[in-house]
Amino acid sequence: MQVPQAASGRTSPTIVDVEKGEKSEKEVIYVDFEPGDPTQSRHLVSSTQMARTTASAYSMGFPSMMRELNCSEMEAALGIAMFCLGFALVPLITSAFSEEFGRRPLFVVCTIVFTAMYVVQATANNIQTVIAARFICGAFGSTGSTMVGGTVADVWAPAERGRPMAGRGPVVAGYIEMSLGWRWIQWIHTIAGGICIVLTITILKETRTGIILTRKAKALRAETGDDRYRARVEDTRGPLRTLLWISATRPLILLCTEPTVLSFSLWISLAWGIMYSMFESVLPVFEGLYGFNHGEAGLAFLGMYRFPPRLRDEFLPRFAVSKHFPTRGPEARLFTSCGAALLFPIGMFIYAWGSNPSVPWIVPIIGITLFMWATFIMYLAVFTYLADCYGTYASSALAGQSLFRNLMGVAFPLFEPAMYKTLGIHWASTLFGCIAVAMVPIPYVLLFLGPKIRARSRFASTVVHHPSSL
Repeated sequence: MQVPQAASGRTSPTIVDVEKGEKSEKEVIYVDFEPGDPTQSRHLVSSTQMARTTASAYSMGFPSMMRELNCSEMEAALGIAMFCLGFALVPLITSAFSEEFGRRPLFVVCTIVFTAMYVVQATANNIQTVIAARFICGAFGSTGSTMVGGTVADVWAPAERGRPMAGRGPVVAGYIEMSLGWRWIQWIHTIAGGICIVLTITILKETRTGIILTRKAKALRAETGDDRYRARVEDTRGPLRTLLWISATRPLILLCTEPTVLSFSLWISLAWGIMYSMFESVLPVFEGLYGFNHGEAGLAFLGMYRFPPRLRDEFLPRFAVSKHFPTRGPEARLFTSCGAALLFPIGMFIYAWGSNPSVPWIVPIIGITLFMWATFIMYLAVFTYLADCYGTYASSALAGQSLFRNLMGVAFPLFEPAMYKTLGIHWASTLFGCIAVAMVPIPYVLLFLGPKIRARSRFASTVVHHPSSL
């Protein structure tokens, strides 16, 4: 039954239900939100986009970094790999800490450490310091991508989803490298990070429902002296050790035992690895073949940034889904990804064979753009399809693919320089295109066999609700 709301304006409006406790027979009063309660939802301010920008802008500082720190290109590229490694591992425990302490404390701490690591990079006297700082930077920078908007590893807010690859960073970084050197790329990121810290501390409010209700219940207990007031999560949430174990192991279980998670993770992970490889191949192509200076070569990354806003915000989220969801279920999410599966290798082949001094420079730019559009569509499909399929376990399924995806970001930059030098620009990119061709059947198989595969799963949701907002 319901009991009257507390009189204090500080904790009202509040709806409370009286029932037996989850862990004892003692009567408790569970605190809940009233419809329209302003504390129920808040906008997030985070370093999500900054984290992605820094991942790509770093490579633009290679020339002066290699000269000043006396390091090889492979050692410099290790900074990209270590950033991705931190980005891959830490999200496995982030959700457990956010459930225990809330999102805001994690955002504040992680943004501060994330920014501090750019000071370390900017003042480093050797490449080893840079590599270590990059790992810590990726670890703490992952918080923005894994928690913002209640999503999981490398999901963006709807208004930002057309820019997931952060092409703006290297566009600016190329000119900074030319005039000021690699250290100023880090200092400018430090300045931007400082702004993020101020905004996070002053604007960001707690958004995790369980934490808000726990605080509300504690306030009611303090005001009324009645210890029956509790948040339901206080009785149902396990100890932190258990939360950490589940958070770290369940994504791995789904990744290794669920064909849907494994196949989609493999697909998007290869695209992710190729994307990081392209960060490093753009400079040899546009500087070596077309005679661009470093700043002009950075402009080539604009092809990785601009996704048509109307397609991003209206067409893609709604295409085929609303019409076919009642009959096809989650598989309605895959129609656009089937097209992206074909666009992905096409873009790679255009980039591979359009990168020639006798071919206008716009042709490889078109190849980059098509490849990145396809990657975005694939990413969106992976996120929405896995979320629809796995319901309660969606966060674990998405964490598993995020781990796999970022591990590919670790591996590819390590062998990419040697691969391009050995095979040449044309054949190395062609090899990536052939791998993409081999991955084409994945969305088509799931489109037709997805329901049968889910029927054999012990994690997939048996009840799929029609999406209310697309």
